[in-house]
Amino acid sequence: MKAWLLKDFGLHNLVFGEVPTPTPKPGELLIKVGAVSLNFRDKAIVDGIYAPETIPKPVIPVSDAAGVVIAVGDGVTRFKVGDRVNAHFYSRWIDGAPDANESAYSFGAPLPGGLAEYMIIHEESAVRAPGNLSDVEASTLPIAALTAWYSLMDVGHFKAGQTVLVQGTGGVSIFAIQIASAAGARVIVTSSNEKNLAKAKALGASEGINYTTHPQWEKKVLELTGGKGVDILLDVAGGNGLNQSVLATKVGGVIVQIGFLAGQTTALELMPVIFRQTTIRGVAVGHRTSFERMNAFLNEHKIRPVIEHVYGFQEAIQAYEHLARGPFGKVVINVADDASR
Repeated sequence: MKAWLLKDFGLHNLVFGEVPTPTPKPGELLIKVGAVSLNFRDKAIVDGIYAPETIPKPVIPVSDAAGVVIAVGDGVTRFKVGDRVNAHFYSRWIDGAPDANESAYSFGAPLPGGLAEYMIIHEESAVRAPGNLSDVEASTLPIAALTAWYSLMDVGHFKAGQTVLVQGTGGVSIFAIQIASAAGARVIVTSSNEKNLAKAKALGASEGINYTTHPQWEKKVLELTGGKGVDILLDVAGGNGLNQSVLATKVGGVIVQIGFLAGQTTALELMPVIFRQTTIRGVAVGHRTSFERMNAFLNEHKIRPVIEHVYGFQEAIQAYEHLARGPFGKVVINVADDASR
């Protein structure tokens, strides 16, 4: 089969070639990949800044895939040939609290990912793709949508009428705006781009804050919330800006730490955390049960992913370069579109 292989760190080491098509073992599904979507994790893996010691080389990258089952191994009962499925990023995390080794069973490294014509998914790791979404659309769900959903519903225990702050307008953030607003939240979004703030409002955000115009954006949040702060804050930036997130969150509020765009370390001021009794919870995606609940919600509320650009299978390098520029929403690679055929 045709596949992209990361042979070493650096985008110039992502190479298009051929590898043997895998055969499903007992309990496994062979998926004909329709499309994959890119996340910041995928770029960080290629750049060598995402737990580099855990990345096998070569590896087929990209965790998020959607496609159709074309063969099954012995004993498979959850799916049949012809079913459309998503890969679930943490392939063994089905429900409840995560185990310490979930990352050892994640697609796109160390497990082979979806940037290939075919991939293997264990039947317990697969999630039925929403029938109202194409493969291109469904491919955006496993990390970006599920991270937003799990952060809001399973960690933040969101209730209608609460105020949610979302940082930025990347994949996770856009899904968070769509999900939270559909669930009855007042959503505040931060960005350095006025056009993106306008687009976020069109998707359901109530207010937007330009953090270049308002570098002390937490004060603007307090102004908008009558001095109280937000109930739930999704922090995708990390770095020392986490201190501003603490001040922007209400007493007893929840900060969900999702990303590290501004840095993987922080000098956290403890006294505000203590006095405000802030919960800071790290989140790495979510479990399969939450994924299934999310798909039902997306279908009920007719939420469709925001996709900035779809690239062909041969254009993976361009897709990664686009991701590095900071898209509004998702960047997708249509694996079924292979110009070399």
